Amino acid sequence: MAAPRVTNKTSGGNAAFHNFNNDFAHIADPNERRRLALAEIDKAPFGWYHVRACVVAGIGFFTDSYDIFAINLVTAMLGVVFFNDSKSKGTIPTNSDTAIKVATSGGTVLGQLGFGYLADVVGRKRMYGLELIIIIFATLAQALSSSSRAISITGIIIFWRVLMGIGIGGDYPLSSIITSEFATTKWRGAMMNAVFAMQGIGQFVAAIIALIVTAGFKESLLLGTKASTCKGDCQLAVDKMWRVIVGFGAVPGCIALYYRLTIPETPRYTFDVARDVEKAGEDVSAYMKGKAEGNPDEIRRVTAMAQDSPALEIPKASFRDFWGHYGQWKFGKVLLGTAGSWFFLDVAYYGLGLNNSIILSAIGWSGGSTMYEIFYRNAVGNLILVCAGAIPGYWVSVATIDTLGRKPIQIGGFTMLTILFIVIGFAYNHLSGHALLALYVLAQFFFNFGPNSTTFIVPGECFPTRYRSTSHGFSAASGKVGAIIAQCVFGPLRTRGAKAGATGKAASPWLNHVMQIFALFMLCGLFVSFLIPETKRKTLEELAGEVPGTPNYDPTLHVGRGYRAGSEEAESDGKERSGETAV
Repeated sequence: MAAPRVTNKTSGGNAAFHNFNNDFAHIADPNERRRLALAEIDKAPFGWYHVRACVVAGIGFFTDSYDIFAINLVTAMLGVVFFNDSKSKGTIPTNSDTAIKVATSGGTVLGQLGFGYLADVVGRKRMYGLELIIIIFATLAQALSSSSRAISITGIIIFWRVLMGIGIGGDYPLSSIITSEFATTKWRGAMMNAVFAMQGIGQFVAAIIALIVTAGFKESLLLGTKASTCKGDCQLAVDKMWRVIVGFGAVPGCIALYYRLTIPETPRYTFDVARDVEKAGEDVSAYMKGKAEGNPDEIRRVTAMAQDSPALEIPKASFRDFWGHYGQWKFGKVLLGTAGSWFFLDVAYYGLGLNNSIILSAIGWSGGSTMYEIFYRNAVGNLILVCAGAIPGYWVSVATIDTLGRKPIQIGGFTMLTILFIVIGFAYNHLSGHALLALYVLAQFFFNFGPNSTTFIVPGECFPTRYRSTSHGFSAASGKVGAIIAQCVFGPLRTRGAKAGATGKAASPWLNHVMQIFALFMLCGLFVSFLIPETKRKTLEELAGEVPGTPNYDPTLHVGRGYRAGSEEAESDGKERSGETAV
C-alpha cells in the first residue's frame, strides 16, 4: 500500500515576494505541480507586487553603485587628509588611488564566482541578504578607518574595499536570478532592467551627498586655496566629509535587509535543485531564525524524497551533467557569448571613465580658487555627466527591453559604441571640448541603452535553474576582469609620455590610442553578441531547453530521465529477487 502523500510546504514570504510553492503543494504529481506553479508566476499580470520586488532587489544595486562611484569623489579628499606632506602636497599618489579602486573590482570577482556557485548549491534564499550584510559591515568599517604607525590608510581601505567588493559581487547573480525567477514572462526584462538601472540612481545620489557635505562645510573649506594649504579646520572638515560620503552607503542597505532575509526560496530552485522539499523548508525557517540548519522529521523527509525526487524530470546538478549540458555547442556558445560580451564591454565602460577629468575641464566644472570650489565643481560636474547620458540610457532600456528585445539592443549598442570610439580615437586631437562632451554623453547613453543593461539581463534568463546563478556569476566575473584590465593597464597607458604637472589633454597624451583600442573591443563585443539567444517573451524553462517541441529543446533531459528510471527499476527488481532467493 502506498504511503499517504506528504504535503511539502516551504516557509518565508512577505509583501514583496509571494510564496507560490505552497499554492500547489496539494497536487500529487511533482512535475504537474511544478508546471502549474511556474505557469502562475509566468502569466501573472504586472502589479504592485512586481514593483515592490524590483525595489527590494534594486536597493542592493543602488548601494553597489553608490559605493563604487563614491570612491571616485572620495580619493581626492583622502589625499588632503592623509597625504598632505611636503612630498605628496595633498594629492593621493597615483598607485594608491588605482589600488583602492581596483581593490573593489578584485573583491567583486571573488564575490560573483563564490556567491554565484553557492546560490546554486545551498539556495538563493540562504545567500540573499548575506552579501548585503557584508556590504553594510565593510562600508561602516571604511568610514571609521584611519592610518596608524603599523598600517597606512591605503592598506586598511584596500582591505575593507576587497571585503565590500565580495558583497557587491554576490549581489550581481543573486539579484538578477531572484528577480528573473519571480518575474512574469511578459515584463521580465523590464523588471530585471529596472533593478540594474538603480545603478544610475546610485551614482546620482553619491554626487548629491558629496554636494551636500561640501555645502555643509563651506566655511571651513574656504580656508584652503588648494590641497597643500588645506590644514587645520579645513583638513578636519575634509576628514569628516569623506567619512559621511562613504558611511551613507550603508543606509539604503539597512532598509532592504529585512526584505532580503525574509524572502521565500524561489519555486524553481525548490523544485529543480533542492528536491528534498522537507529539508529545504526547515532550513529556510531555521535560517530566518538565525540557526545553522533545520531539523525536519526524518520519517516525513524520507517519505517525501522517495515519492517526489525520483519522479522529477529535471536532472540533478553535477559536474557530469554540467559538462554534458555546456558541452553541447548550442548551450556552450551561450555561456561564451554572455561572458565574452560582458568582458569586452567592461574594458571600455570602465576605461571611458578615465577621461572624466578632461570632460569636466571642457565644460568648466573642474578646479577652483578654493577647496570649496574644487569639491563643489567636481560634484556638480559628475551630476551633469550622470544625468546627461547614464540615467536616460538606463531608463530608455527599461522602457523598450521587452518590445525591442535584448539581442537587438545589445548588438545595436555595440555597433554605435564601435563607431563612437572610432570617432573619438582617430579625431581626438581635432575635437573641441564641446564635441568631446557630446561624444562622451552619447557613449554613456548607448552603454546603458545597450550592452551594459543586456549583459546583466540575459545571463539571468538563458541558463537552466540548476546552473543559472553559477553561470551568471561567471559571466559577471568575466566583466569585472575586463574592468581590472581597464584600470591597471589602460589607466597608466593613457598617461604614457606625459610631462610632470601637465593638465587637460596634455596629461593623457595616449588617450586617443586607448580609445582606438576600445573601438576594437566594442567590435569584438559585437561579434560575440551573435552567440546569445533572444530571450524576449520566452519562459525560463524554454530557454533552458526543457520544453519539448521548441528549437532550444535538449533531448538528453528525457534520455537521462529514462536512464535514471531504468536504473532505479533494475535496482528494485534486483532487491526483490534477492529477497525471494533468501526466502
